[in-house]
Formats: sequence, structure tokens, C-alpha cells
Amino acid sequence: MIRLTPSRKTITGLAMAALTVSVPAHADTLVDNIQGITVGEDGKVERFTALWIDDDGRIKQVLKRQDELPRDTDFRFDGKGRYVIPGLIDSHLHVMGLGFGALTLDLSETSSLQEAQAAIAQYAAENPANRWIIGRGWNQEKWGLNRFPTAAELDAVVGDKPVWLERVDGHAGWANSKAMQLAGVDKTAKSPAGGKIIRDSAGNPTGVFVDNASALVQSSVPKPRPEDRDLALSKAQNILLSFGITAAADMGTSIEDWQSFRRAGDGGWLNIRIMSYAAGTEAMELIGGPGPSPWLYQDKLRLNGVKLYLDGALGSRGAWLKQPYQDDPANTGLPLQTGAQLRNLMSRAALDEFQLAIHAIGDAANSEVLQAIDELADTYEGDRRWRIEHAQIVDPADIAAFSKHGIIASMQPVHQTSDREMAEARLDPARLEGAYAWRSLLGAGSRLAFGSDAPVESPDPFAGLAAAMSRTGADGQPFGGWRVKEAVSREQALAGFTSDGAFAGFADGRFGKLVAGQHADFLFIDRDILLSSPADIRQTKVLATWVGGREVFAAGQ
Repeated sequence: MIRLTPSRKTITGLAMAALTVSVPAHADTLVDNIQGITVGEDGKVERFTALWIDDDGRIKQVLKRQDELPRDTDFRFDGKGRYVIPGLIDSHLHVMGLGFGALTLDLSETSSLQEAQAAIAQYAAENPANRWIIGRGWNQEKWGLNRFPTAAELDAVVGDKPVWLERVDGHAGWANSKAMQLAGVDKTAKSPAGGKIIRDSAGNPTGVFVDNASALVQSSVPKPRPEDRDLALSKAQNILLSFGITAAADMGTSIEDWQSFRRAGDGGWLNIRIMSYAAGTEAMELIGGPGPSPWLYQDKLRLNGVKLYLDGALGSRGAWLKQPYQDDPANTGLPLQTGAQLRNLMSRAALDEFQLAIHAIGDAANSEVLQAIDELADTYEGDRRWRIEHAQIVDPADIAAFSKHGIIASMQPVHQTSDREMAEARLDPARLEGAYAWRSLLGAGSRLAFGSDAPVESPDPFAGLAAAMSRTGADGQPFGGWRVKEAVSREQALAGFTSDGAFAGFADGRFGKLVAGQHADFLFIDRDILLSSPADIRQTKVLATWVGGREVFAAGQ
């Protein structure tokens, strides 16, 4: 087994450190002298100067400048004039992936193959006891390689032990020869349905495995122990709280992940709210049994539904397109299952009231999911809140279909800024009209739930807010924004990371807004994000994070 931590005592110590607070855990509290910003019921921005929080950590009253402050509170917290916004919700990330990514080899900052090789060699030298070298984050597009890397290029730096590295989007893996040997993968290996083994001209595997083919090697990688998972959860939680993320939709929860979440809840150190989507129907049944779980630990954890995949990613040319890739004319991507298989899985989940969240990136994939929802909606009535995860490339003719059954477009603004140049290479101008089409989807009647897809991207929500309203990257490019007609307003961007994110996860009325009756989840930040430029918003610092009326993160502590 991979050993990431010495003992459970270490985990408990790290986790419980997050419980140190500056106010009593159960007290009637007034947080005043603040410059508060929230999105009201009508979608308009509202400002306030104080929050009155009850003994259970829920908002008793939101007070404005003209309101009289209560006199009989148990505790008063002076906000010192700082800005307060609702706790931010990331509607699509991978909690354990973020934690493990922070504890293993991270190649996301490398800008060339040579830099990656140096980082791999250094990591191997610093971790001689590791039986495998495991990591993620490589991106051949960012490296300017114009091809996939090879096992030989890994062998050149680590040849004596197996190496397995996931691509930045998680839709491909890179193995060295030792890893392939241990996994029994050679020239005779066959690509599974929905997957592809990259081969050389002689038919030999070159070391990269796309989508479902990754399992050929991944199945041989030692599984983390429960202690490792708890440490990864603790690490992920600390990262998220430091960015002001108080709730997250975990896309692809395994039974082992769920048990770690439960251990954190039972132990009193689960400080973020997790809206969980099981990794397929098998995990859905193991975790939820006859249906979605109840909300647990004062609305900190719930199994909402199931995450299904229909295609791969644009970067590995696995996204399923209606027409071939512009830069790969023989390829239309990889549908990971047939239409009948998709509908069977959707029916299985919908029958027991599980919410469906379906990964679709290419225009063919999005079209297929839209058709499937349309066919099933009459049978499975009620408040379903069908979700399409990513919805990156949509045929403009299909955009109107998002409104028919109240389909939620769960999208990640930073993908647009990261993928812009790649998308222009992969797609022709006509298809780019439906690329990352946030405003068009809103205009059609869909609801946007924004997230980051961490660890694919940084979980920083302020980068997402800036991208959503400007369509520019951290470098300010392109000037004026890329296809800026698809940018959304500041209010819409904030709603996508707060109230609409809560709605997408069946958490509306519980959290996502700073209104009476909801949990007091909020942030102290260093600027007014509704009066700042996108460039300034990216520089926002989280000074403190409160969840359920309790401070769970403070900068510098």
C-alpha cells in the first residue's frame, strides 16, 4: 500500500487543528461593523452591515445600516469594516483528487517535457521509499509537444520503479515501461470500449492510455489506505477553506471516499459541506442504497446522486464531436458508452430518485444527453434538476433544449481561459459559436452552476468569477475578452458560485445565501468584488472563512 502518513494520530491532529475558532462554537453571535454583499431572492445585489447568528449557527437576521442592532447577544464579533460575502460553492470538483494531488507529484506547473522530467526525477530522489511514483497534472498542449509523451521519456528519468501519472484533465494516463510490465500491458493488449491505447507504428503501446484504457494500468497501482484517504481529505478541506469555498459538489465519490467523509463527520472535523455524486451506479447503490441519503452532520454531507460519463476531454481528443476534429480529421472522439447504455444507467438512477450529473464535453455528447433527458423526463417526473457537467461544446442548435426540462449547466469558467487556444485548434469557427456559451445558456432558460473541476484547475473561485465576467485569462488576454458576448454579469457570476450552486445540489434553503434561516456560511475578504476589475478580483485574499456561524479558517493561522 502507498503510505502517505505515519499514523491516525497524525491525521486526527491535523484535522482537529481546523476546529480552533475565535468565537464560541454554540453561542448567539452578532457579527457587525462589516460591509456585506449578497445576492437577494430577486437576483439583485443587497448590502448589509451585520449578521445576527443563532445558537445553531443559522442566520437569525441580516441587518442593514438603518436597522437597530440587537442588545441581548451572547457574543459580539467586530468585523472591523471588512467585506463579507456568502461562502462560495464549487459545483464541480474532486475532493479526494485535490487532496491526493497536493500529497503526491504535481506536474501542473511544468511548461515543457524537460521541466516535467526534472520534476519527476527530483520527486523520485526525495521519496526513495515509494514503491510507485504517482502523480498528475501533465499537459502536452501546454508543453507545446504536439504529441503525447512516451514511456521511454519516463524511463530516461525513472526506470527502476513503476511510474503512473494522470493527465491534467484525468482523461489519460502516462506510464513508464516498468508500470506497463507490472500491469501486463504489451503489444497484444486491446483497447477497451471507450478507451484507446496510444501505439507506435509497430503497434507497441507508447505509454499513454486514454479514458477507459487507463484502467489497464491504474488497476495495478496500490490502493490508498483509510489513513491515507483521511489525510487527503484533511488536506483538501484546508485548501478549499483557504480559498473561501464552504461547499462543494464532489463528482465521482467512491465508497471509500464516502467512508472518509463519514469518519470526518463522526469525528467532528468535517468543516466543508459536501454534495456528493457517486462514481457510477454501483457506488451509488453501495452508498445510498434505496435512494439519496439524508443530510448529515448539520447539512455537511449528502449523497445527492450519481456522476455518469458519456465522453472524454478536449485535450486528449476524447470529447465526442458531431464532426471530426479540425486538427485530427480521422477522429471524432470517444463515446464511452452507447445511447442505450446511457439511458439504462439514467433510468436505474432516476427510478430511485437519485439526481443525475452527466459528463458531456463535445457537441455530440451534449446532444445525446439532451435527447436522453427529453425521452426520460415524462417517465421520471418531479423536481429532477438534471445536470450536464461541463457542457463545453454545444451545437448552437441544441442550446434551447437546455431550458425544456430545467437542465442545469454545471460549468467551469476557468476551462474557457485555459482551453481557448486548444479549442481554436481543435474546432472550426462555426463550432466555437457554442463553446463555453454561458450567456446563451442563461438566455435560453438554463441555470448555471459554476465550479473549478479541481484538481484539473486551481480551486480558486475568484479566478472563476473573473473569467466568467470578462472571458480573459490571468494575463488579461485576449484583450477585450474571447467571444465576450458569452460573458455574464457580476451578479450572475456570483450567483453561479453561491445560490445557483446550492440550487443545483438540492441545498437551496439550507445554504448559498445570507438570509434568515440559512446556515451562516460567509467569508471576510479584502475588497469589494462587485466594484473591482476582473484583474483585481483575481487578487482577492480570503481573510477568514466561517461555516455554520463558526470561524474555520483564518489567514496566517
